[in-house]
Amino acid sequence: MSKPLSVYLCGFMGCGKSHIGRQLSTALNRRFVDLDKYIVAAEKMSIPEIFEKHGEPHFRRLEAMYIRELSDGSIVATGGGALINDETARFARESGLPVYINTSFEVCYRRIRGDANRPLVVSNTPEQLQELYNKRAKIYRHNAMCMVNGNTRDTVITEEIVKLVRFHESSLNT
Repeated sequence: MSKPLSVYLCGFMGCGKSHIGRQLSTALNRRFVDLDKYIVAAEKMSIPEIFEKHGEPHFRRLEAMYIRELSDGSIVATGGGALINDETARFARESGLPVYINTSFEVCYRRIRGDANRPLVVSNTPEQLQELYNKRAKIYRHNAMCMVNGNTRDTVITEEIVKLVRFHESSLNT
């Protein structure tokens, strides 16, 4: 039997990647990693500090670098922008299963508004965030291998992803 696939959860800020990731970790008995927290711990500075000192392109390079360290069967909640990078997305597809949690903008925005730890939320109006959401949704659809409805109960989302993971892993072993 081959090693388990890493699962890379992608989607807009507030779509539920970390929450669903923790549930998947329990359901599949695998390590859960929140990529943003992983980067903060490794770089010893907050995401706003990284953005301020080094800029967003540097942060995207860190995401790409650290996502490679997590191709060990982990459940990875990527940052909202991690899989918009085509090279990072290609690596995720080759080393695991990128899953897009497609949650409506209204639900995402309700969860993220006022979050000072999200530089893009602090520096953009709701209208600009909606525009970013629309732009990224197309990229997530293109770069993910699977998509689930993020507008339903978390248990339903988790069960759906567990089925997708088991299907993809079984197809690799046949």
